[in-house]
Parts: sequence; structure tokens; C-alpha cells
Amino acid sequence: MELSKIFLPVILFVLTLGFGLWLSLSGKPYSGWPFNIHKLLALGAVILAGLQVYSLMSGPSPQGWLFVLIVVATLCTVTLFASGAFLSIGNWNAQMLLNIHRIAIAMAIICVAAVITLLSRKVL
Repeated sequence: MELSKIFLPVILFVLTLGFGLWLSLSGKPYSGWPFNIHKLLALGAVILAGLQVYSLMSGPSPQGWLFVLIVVATLCTVTLFASGAFLSIGNWNAQMLLNIHRIAIAMAIICVAAVITLLSRKVL
């Protein structure tokens, strides 16, 4: 897999983080257009990254740590979407959800960085 194929999902992920930070600093209620841009960038990043992971999985199956990191990153992504949705609704414990969201972001960043490192070393 060429690392150039993950360039656009990584850029979208960084933009998603930027808009998320902006939303976090601006406080509730979330401003309409930055919140929607944040959600759309996240969705676009996940779709593009998912397509790349699918192409990776359609070839020889990733082994060992690479497979584990992909699964953990996927679980973090689901957690991010769910916690973000519940945060936007506002009916749940906001501080707990925000902590879950932040932990999932940190874990996702670590997993994605490790996957990129493993792929750049061509360890499959």
C-alpha cells in the first residue's frame, strides 16, 4: 500500500481535530456551521480511511500488531461518532462524554500513527 493514498484522510482528520477544538473552545450551544463542517469532515475522513483499510484487507491479511491497531482505531472511531452525537444532544452527562471523546481521540491518533509507521516500514 502506498502511503500517498492515506494523505487525504489524514488531512481531513487534522481538519476535523481543528474544527473540534474550535467547537470545544467556543462552548455550548455549538455553532451551526462549524459543528456541521466538523461532522462532515469526520465522515469524509472515515469513509476515505475505510476504503483504504478495505483495500488493505482485500489483499493479504494484515498480521499481528497491524490488525490489532486497525481494530482499535475502528472501535475508537465508532466511540467518537457515538460520544459526539450524545454530546450534541445534551441529555447525557456532558463531562463524562467529553472525557470519553478525548480519550478516543488520543487512542485513535496513537493507533493511526502506529499503522502509518508500520505501513511505511512495509511490515504486513
